[in-house]
Amino acid sequence: MERSEQAARSTTVEETVWRQYARWLQRYLTRCLRHHDATNAHDLAQEVYLRLLRVDKGEPVRNYQAYLYRIASHVVYEFKLRARREIVSFDSEAVENWDAHPSSTSADPLGDHVSAERQIERALAQLRPLERAVLLLHKREGLEYSEIAQQLGISANMVHKHLTRALAALRAARWDL
Repeated sequence: MERSEQAARSTTVEETVWRQYARWLQRYLTRCLRHHDATNAHDLAQEVYLRLLRVDKGEPVRNYQAYLYRIASHVVYEFKLRARREIVSFDSEAVENWDAHPSSTSADPLGDHVSAERQIERALAQLRPLERAVLLLHKREGLEYSEIAQQLGISANMVHKHLTRALAALRAARWDL
């Protein structure tokens, strides 16, 4: 087979996969970005497709849905990481008012929330990618073991094993989810 025929055939596989899972991917990305501008989901979907096209053709993919999920979770993670690093603007007048009249009875709830969120993100970043994926699908998306197993192309027993490891690691980091 000529190289151009191989390239055309490979592109056809990716296009077929893309058509089959595009709606699912768009819903997944929209759910992941619910606290961000959801219009970014379309841009992130394009990034997932570009990364799918760059897949090493020598390495066969057994489960394209799980593979797309893994690519999408990395793209979302990178997007959120960039969003956190962007410059934060604030109302200087509100800060001055708060500084002049701080509440002696309550702590800064926003600061506590942000701090806790960062700690959770750091703890999740310490997990292996499959453990993190299983944990997030179970806790955030509310999927059952069998649904997770089907999405990731692993057995329900492996889902249980990865979830147990993830929870143990988070408990060791003092985050009991």
